Amino acid sequence: MKENRNESLSALLWMAKYSKYKLIFSVVIAILGVVSGMVPYFMISKITLEALKGETEFKRMMFYIGIILLGYTGKIVFHAISTTLSHKAAYSILKRIREKLAYALYVQPLGEVLSKPSGEHKTIIVDTVERIEQPLAHIIPELISNVLVSVGMFLYIALVDWRLGILALGTMPISVFFYKGLMKRYAKYYKEYVKANNHMNAMIVEYVNGIETIKAFNHAQDSYGKYTQAVAANGSSKTSFFKKTLWHYSAVMYMMPATLLFVLPGALYLYMNASITAEALITCVVMSFGLVSPLIIAMNLTDGVAGLKTTIGEVLNILNKAQLNRPSNFVCLNHHGIEFNEVSFAYETENVLTDISFKTTPRSMTAIVGSSGSGKSTIGKLIMNFWNVKSGEITIGDVNINKVPLSQSSELISYVSQDNFLFNMSVKENIRIGKKEASDAAVIEAAKKASCHEFIMTLESGYETLVGDAGNRLSGGEKQRIAIARSILKDSPIIVLDEATAYTDPENEVIIQESINELVKNKSVIVIAHRLSTVKNAEQIIVMDQGEIVSKGTHEELMITSGHYNALWHAHTNSELIHRRKEVI
Repeated sequence: MKENRNESLSALLWMAKYSKYKLIFSVVIAILGVVSGMVPYFMISKITLEALKGETEFKRMMFYIGIILLGYTGKIVFHAISTTLSHKAAYSILKRIREKLAYALYVQPLGEVLSKPSGEHKTIIVDTVERIEQPLAHIIPELISNVLVSVGMFLYIALVDWRLGILALGTMPISVFFYKGLMKRYAKYYKEYVKANNHMNAMIVEYVNGIETIKAFNHAQDSYGKYTQAVAANGSSKTSFFKKTLWHYSAVMYMMPATLLFVLPGALYLYMNASITAEALITCVVMSFGLVSPLIIAMNLTDGVAGLKTTIGEVLNILNKAQLNRPSNFVCLNHHGIEFNEVSFAYETENVLTDISFKTTPRSMTAIVGSSGSGKSTIGKLIMNFWNVKSGEITIGDVNINKVPLSQSSELISYVSQDNFLFNMSVKENIRIGKKEASDAAVIEAAKKASCHEFIMTLESGYETLVGDAGNRLSGGEKQRIAIARSILKDSPIIVLDEATAYTDPENEVIIQESINELVKNKSVIVIAHRLSTVKNAEQIIVMDQGEIVSKGTHEELMITSGHYNALWHAHTNSELIHRRKEVI
């Protein structure tokens, strides 16, 4: 994206290109509308002049009045057509912008996306983008048309008498002076207001999303307090914004219509000295009224331009962020083995992995184990293309992962974690996310393999049952099995299991483990494990500690050679023993 798009007007025009023909036509129609609105001024001037000459024939006067009515009608009709076109164009552009924002979040490193609360992303995609609608639908056609008509009116006055043309611009320097001050203040304080407004929206989303936890732990007062503080800060910021820009805005609005103060006495003076005719006097005075009206409309519209830089800046802040740069053409892979070659990774400044090197064998299981915070989950997420590595390289089938398109790697790899997201749609459609073209029979078959067909059939509408927001109508074990069914349906050659049974209760663990066994048949599997008993039979176990690999091998080999693995194993078996004793009690 080019740097000049960071400027509000150029960024606005860049966005407008997605529906430029509708906008151009809208501008042309808007100009016709404003010109139609100027017709009455010409006709009033004409009627006045003829009345002074004593030419008051009724039919002629009615003809002039008919033209005035036609001018007003044309103004209304052309404005309606122009506004309809500009709004259609604006909504089409907003759709494209939101699609680009959604795609930008998809191709950015996950860390960049998660670094902000979800409420902020919602605010930008929904509310901030919506604020662009007004400039697109109104500023482009109406500002351009009104400015052009004002220029035309000024040139007309100047052609009648150049001196009155200069006088018509008499208040402009003063208006421009205050307008520049307004723009400086507006941009600064509007940015502060938008920041406060975004914070308030984020707090609202946080409060609503966390209402269950807030009630469960009796934190309503604290959470509601944060919300009310954000609302109060937003109100205070908005009040301050209006107070700090009011005087400059009022000065501009007061001085702009004062054109007549110069034109009328100037025209009278010239007429009294026989420098202009009565026709010129009346024409220029009446036209000066017509000159002011479009300028006031244009000035009101530029009020929105001042805040546009902040608004578009928020959008560009997402669009301009570093992306996971991947090619678009699919590549040929020799196999489905994965290799890490001296890979290092850091979240901002915090180093998480240091010089990690290992290989996985196609159609085998590699387990990654270690204490909490050792970096094992980060390895799985790097395989999933959630981040770019700091140094080193990751390959799939001997091809650098950076050279594999995101769409291809998405098809190659299925990711099952301890917290799989379900969308608020039917069970069937949630499973079908794995393969959107799958038949109902294929969905049911995947559900059976994932051991979730039985409980699905007990739901009120079976496979058509809506799962609720984030799947909140289902238990954790049920959600997990549906997520596994989704991955079975996807049928990817590589499976990444990121502590998929870490928080599963004993009753569901056996069922989920059976589902996982079905999922990983004949696949290349990487298991990030918390419970070591689930990976005891893995062909390779990689032991992590503080972001480094401390040992590799089979379970039997590690029990002999790795003190670190021994400690993890004994801690796990002791924990399991204590848990069983509690169940007996």
